Amino acid sequence: MADRIGELLLKSGLINEQQLQEALKLQKTNGGKLGFNLVKLGYVKEEDITSLLSEQYGVPAIHLEHFDIEDEVLKLIPPDIAQKFLLIPIERTGATLTVAMADPSNIFAIDQIRFLTSYTIEPVVASEASIRSAIDKYYGGSKDMQLKDVMEEIEKVNEEAELEIDLDEEDMSEQALAAAGKDAPVIRLVNAVFADAIRKGASDIHIEPYEKDFRIRFRIDGLLYEQLRPPMKMKDGITSRIKIMAKLDIAEKRIPQDGRIKTVMKIDGKVKEIDYRVSTVPTLWGEKVVLRLLDKEGLKLDLTKLGFEPESLEKFQKAIAKPTGMILITGPTGSGKTNTLYSAIGQLNQPDKHILTAEDPVEFSITGCNQVQMKEDIGLTFAAALRSFLRQDPNIILVGEIRDFETAEIAVKAALTGHLVMSTLHTNDAPSSISRLVNMGIEPFLVGTAVQLIQAQRLVRRVCKDCKEEVSYPKKALLDMGFTEEEAETVKIYKGKGCPTCNGSGCKGRIALMEVLEMTETMREMVLMGANALDLKKQAISEGMITLRRSGLIKVMNGIVPIEEVLRETVL
Repeated sequence: MADRIGELLLKSGLINEQQLQEALKLQKTNGGKLGFNLVKLGYVKEEDITSLLSEQYGVPAIHLEHFDIEDEVLKLIPPDIAQKFLLIPIERTGATLTVAMADPSNIFAIDQIRFLTSYTIEPVVASEASIRSAIDKYYGGSKDMQLKDVMEEIEKVNEEAELEIDLDEEDMSEQALAAAGKDAPVIRLVNAVFADAIRKGASDIHIEPYEKDFRIRFRIDGLLYEQLRPPMKMKDGITSRIKIMAKLDIAEKRIPQDGRIKTVMKIDGKVKEIDYRVSTVPTLWGEKVVLRLLDKEGLKLDLTKLGFEPESLEKFQKAIAKPTGMILITGPTGSGKTNTLYSAIGQLNQPDKHILTAEDPVEFSITGCNQVQMKEDIGLTFAAALRSFLRQDPNIILVGEIRDFETAEIAVKAALTGHLVMSTLHTNDAPSSISRLVNMGIEPFLVGTAVQLIQAQRLVRRVCKDCKEEVSYPKKALLDMGFTEEEAETVKIYKGKGCPTCNGSGCKGRIALMEVLEMTETMREMVLMGANALDLKKQAISEGMITLRRSGLIKVMNGIVPIEEVLRETVL
């Protein structure tokens, strides 16, 4: 900054070379920034420097004395960070935090506060003297604070979290362990990212390399938020550290790899065990790493809390209580299908039941269930596992996913020969699952006889309870969304305006929209007659099926989810 501001002032003619050298001498003696010393010598005014920086970096210049900063905004940035980088937060709008900086070109400072706050940072420039004055005014006693560099901040996060990595060191090469141990900043950074992801309730961590950039993002409540842009020189170290922890081959960078990491973390005095499912993929500029967080405590095994409407829940519980038949859960990746299956298994998991599961991968260990991890490279596929299961005298079989005719055929036959079979499919809604099975090659009469219930689901974000407010929509828009005439007149719709609790998004947490299709006698006859998905859907609705859209509208009327989430995930 010193060299840049000196050169800029020289080029603009505001100072000459002699004045610059005098200011540099004063800086060496008294410390402080070059601009501060130039102002002290009377060679330039504070306004000259801020105007120059504003023009140079294309950011607005402000007068801090015109601002009255709220306490909630000040709490977003610790006083030691404000003092260290000479900046102060002045305003938060939605997910954007406006920060006044003496040096708006300090990308390192912007990345650091983005990591600390999880907000998008919008810098503006203010004079150094006004920022120092504001820090003293709002934080108090900042000159005597102990300043910390970024790695000390990371160390603090790690100490508070008390993160321990459960590694089997005997399985690693000595060279790999030595290399990992030498670069302590990388280890602390990775541990801090893990701890921060858990604190913020992230479901996934994305570590992404580009040609001239390197970023880390968290998926929180289904949406990705950028958290940190580490220096490019740390790219290989971070990737290698995670691969070592997941017991992957750090020398192999040409092919995708999968592994797991187990951590034990203590947050706020509470010990948490978190598993990370690690996936690496070679990209143009290096290996992209995605970690899926598997938190046993976050797994809801209570069917009543997943998002079922009372009528739909009654149908679902009736179906899983039957001794035979097939139950299918459908939806896209990340829609909570595994959680629903585990919840059903949790309710059925009794000492007199023999439960076998075939999963790829096994996400959570359930005591009392015999879980089998698929390994296609050695021939242990869903179909092969199902064949062996039938010789194991099971009562209940869970198949992670029906992907092909062979798996579907064995699953249907198992459902017809005295077993309760539960599995997942990737379809848009419940009725189209029947067409999908028929298109795979399963005879319609087998589908109609074996299938007991099909459930489609989508995950949507909840309205943040701390900042929810009522919003209004035109009646015609509400009718177009699917509300009835009476509902459009009386419905109250809520939306979050954004607050620190929800990181400015207006939403916190997620809930499922549920569509439950029960195979009645009429539905079975239609399947035998070869009815298409549209006709099956009309019949199911006439028999009382709550569609995904209707499930969403019910939750909107109950003030649970914003209408935008329902429109994004469902169709009429």
